[in-house]
Amino acid sequence: MATTSRTSSIPPCKACQDRPPLTIDFSMAFQPIIDVRSREVFAYEALVRGLDGSGAAHILGQVNNDNRYQFDQACRVKAVRLAAQLGMDCHVSINFLPNAVYEPAACIRTTLEAAQQHQFPTNRLIFEITENERVVDKDHLKRILQEYRRRGFKTAIDDFGAGYAGLNLLAEFQPDIIKLDMELVRHIDTNPVRHAIVQGILGVCKALSIEVIAEGVETLAEYRTLRALGIHYFQGYLFAKPAFEQLPAIHWPED
Repeated sequence: MATTSRTSSIPPCKACQDRPPLTIDFSMAFQPIIDVRSREVFAYEALVRGLDGSGAAHILGQVNNDNRYQFDQACRVKAVRLAAQLGMDCHVSINFLPNAVYEPAACIRTTLEAAQQHQFPTNRLIFEITENERVVDKDHLKRILQEYRRRGFKTAIDDFGAGYAGLNLLAEFQPDIIKLDMELVRHIDTNPVRHAIVQGILGVCKALSIEVIAEGVETLAEYRTLRALGIHYFQGYLFAKPAFEQLPAIHWPED
């Protein structure tokens, strides 16, 4: 089993040095991503929350160009620490901000140090590119993903089909995983257009050997329709709501 990568040989990122400490206080909730074939948890997504468990909006509203790097690094460290403390024996999926990564090989140092400190295997880390983070320099994003793969991390595009996360982004680079946007999932059992779009996306992903997660699944009808299309990784309230600083109980649906 892979453990953690050595950090002593990684030079510090020059662009990241001498930055003021982060003044945003936050914690994490965790929501499972399940594999219905094996009835096991594939991963838990780490979701930003206030210290009282409140939603992410107030926290994310404090992130700006001056503290983006510090916040991104703090999210990684907190997610890894909590995952280790909770005894997570599967992947942990962390949303990251590509525009906060200046030098991919150097900026990963803090993440690796956290994994080493808390003895969390780096091959269980998934990094999700968030839909609302517009990536201007796609070559830079490619370098980030190449470095992450070299280190054994999995990569994912979150909210695929919304905002900037569409087929044009997939044409530039191929992650290990895409997560279907919940707007494509919502009422897919009664919407033939969404059904056709998802079916097409699945065909592309199969050809490119990309795994697909359906997120935001709330009804049994949505689940059964997506399952019939061949999806086996799921996330949503139908299975479990996010739990603040703990791993929630899971409701396993019947096919």
